[in-house]
Order: sequence, then C-alpha cells, then structure tokens
Amino acid sequence: MVKQIHCRINDLLFCELQEYANEHSLSISECVNSAVARMVGKNKAERSPEQHAYSFIDLFAGIGGMRLAFDSTGSHCVYTNEWNKFCQQTYFTNFGDLPDGDITKVDVSNIPDHDILVAGFPCQPFSIAGVSKKRSLGRATGFGDKTQGTLFFDVCRIIKGKRPKAFMLENVKNLQSHDKGRTFRVIMESLEELGYAVSWKVIDGQLYVPQHRERILIVGFDKARYGDVDFDFALRPPKEKPLLGSILEKRVDPKYTLTDGLWTYLQGYAEKHRNAGNGFGFGLAQRDGVTRTLSARYYKDGSEILIPQRGRNPRRLTPRECARLQGFPDSFLIPVSNTQAYKQFGNSVVVPLMADVARLIVEKLRELDAGVAAGKPRRTRPGSMQDLFDGFEVQAGAPEQGISLGATR
Repeated sequence: MVKQIHCRINDLLFCELQEYANEHSLSISECVNSAVARMVGKNKAERSPEQHAYSFIDLFAGIGGMRLAFDSTGSHCVYTNEWNKFCQQTYFTNFGDLPDGDITKVDVSNIPDHDILVAGFPCQPFSIAGVSKKRSLGRATGFGDKTQGTLFFDVCRIIKGKRPKAFMLENVKNLQSHDKGRTFRVIMESLEELGYAVSWKVIDGQLYVPQHRERILIVGFDKARYGDVDFDFALRPPKEKPLLGSILEKRVDPKYTLTDGLWTYLQGYAEKHRNAGNGFGFGLAQRDGVTRTLSARYYKDGSEILIPQRGRNPRRLTPRECARLQGFPDSFLIPVSNTQAYKQFGNSVVVPLMADVARLIVEKLRELDAGVAAGKPRRTRPGSMQDLFDGFEVQAGAPEQGISLGATR
C-alpha cells in the first residue's frame, strides 16, 4: 500500500533534487521516498543497542537473505548495498534499512568499520594476461591489476580499506570452472594477497530445503590478526531431508495454472530438444522429492519447476512458495509484483544454509578472539612471509609513516 503526502521545499533544494533525479534516471517521487527511507534507517541505526556479538556489512544484498542469516547469529548489520530499486523496496520493507546504491561509486571511507564482510557478488568474466607482458607495458600486476573492471574488485577494495576480521562470499558453483579455472584462481589469489586465510566449499542447498541448488562459499580470516586459520565447514543440516510437499500451499489461485497454449508449447519444446539429444525442457517436481534450481527467469514460464495437478495442467510455484523454497520465513513480506518477486527469490540464497555457515564463522571468530585475548601465538605456515618477521616487534604508525621494525632478540 502506498500513501500520498504533500510537502513544500524551497527553489534551490528543488533544483538540486531535480538535477539528482535526472542524473540517476529517477522520478522526484522516488528521490524523496529514498531520502526519507534513509533518514528513517539512519535514525533506527543510531537507536539500535550495541550489545551485539559482531558487526557485518551486506554487499550485493538482494532482498536480504544473507542479512537474515547473520542476524540469526546475533550479529548487527551496519551497512548494506544493493543497486536494484525493487530489491531495495523489499529490503526496506523487511529490515527498515534502505540499501546504498551503485557500489562502484561508494567511497570506502563512508562505509562503517565492521567485523564481517558478507557479499553474494556477481561474477563478471575476466582473465589473466601474462605478467611479463603487463610489466613491459608498465601496468600493475597482482591484486592491483587482476581484478580491475569487475564488481569483485569492489569487494577487494572494501576488504583492503576496512580490514574486516572475516568475510563470507557466495557465488554460483560454476565459478570454480569458469574460463578453465582461471577466474577462480584470480579470485583466490586476490583474497590471499590481501592477507586472508581462505577456505571454500561447494554446498548443495537441498540439505536444508527441497531444492537442488549448489553454490560455492568462500570464507576468509585476517591473517594479520589471527595467523593461519583452519576453517571447517562442519555443517549441521536437519536430520530429515526436507521434501517439496512441506512448502506447498494448500489453496492456490487458478492463475498459477499453465494455460493450454503455454503447456502445449513447453511439451513441444521439450520434445524437440529430446530428439536432438539435449537435456532442455520443463521439470515436473514431485511432492516427495526436491526441485531443480530456482532461477531469476522463473517469472517467464516457470518451466524449470512445475507442480503436477490431477485433471489439470501443471502450475508454477507461487511467490510465497518460492520464498519457502529458499528458506525464507513466512513472516518475510513481499511488497513487489509477482514478476519482481520471482526474480528476487530466484537470485537469492538458501537462508538456512547461509545461517549455518554464518554460525560457524561467528563461532570461529569467538574462538580466535579468545585466543588473541589470552595472548596465544599466531600460527603461520613454515616458509611463509611471516617467517621473515619472526623475532621482530611491529609498531604501526600513521599511514604516511609506514611501519617500523624493532628487533626483540
């Protein structure tokens, strides 16, 4: 539901507002709504109690699946970023915070300090050219060059500038094989060059929800604080595997049933590709099983996950069923159209899986911080760069002063 208000603003402010609206392709109404939402969110943050275990930021936040996961650990979100205005609407409706916009234009100094960086970053193709060739051209190598021009660079830029204790990144399973593995190697090298002990694992969401959804999770801990860290993805999924029937609504509007024309088309399309030896086609999901992976294109025809109906054409999932398929609670509000809702849930994460990994990260941080407080020595790998500094006392000064080393033996 939308309410209308009327307000008066002076000419100078209106001109500034109009210029901003034109620059960002927004209406005046959208600008005002955004400004009010940010004011409310800022006020809420200022009033929030600071009795939280850890703080985190939520990048490429979508509709807040990762936010729900880390909120469940008792951690506190201090900043969020998502450019899509419809996702911003859903996020604000559920969390009271309006995400910041284009991450490529965000000044790192404007991001609050935080303990954990969380990001389901988009993977844009990039590749590595030969180091020798780059050097001959006078171009930077390593972190400064390999990730330029990708949104992953902005994740690295923020990690480098804010030095969180830990991070958790999420992406599609194919990230590890993209460009014959070179893309993933760039990502891992970049994170390690930033000084983090990095672990990763591909995990299937069907351990938590009735959906086959494999995603890669990358977790890192700051080696400057903790030394080398062994992180174990010791998950605790439900003992009983969830089945599709458990998330289906009992009464569904007939509008979700496929029309005769669409159902005939999908069957013909599947038959055509079957004859050609391809695996393309619709997917009929059984109530006592799991579904295929829900995608952002589900709004088009719902073909990847169709629910059989006795005496009628199959139907697509409702937006609420899509939410449940991703592990969102029924209390999660859906303020957007069905088309946008399908896109949003298709792009989101399996919340209970992310919550389980978030729990492990927070538990590991508590263990590590307890060790630091107790004065336990940091563990480093034999032959690492840390060996060069053994026996020295490091005193960090202001950035322009650099670092001074004093021998301790």
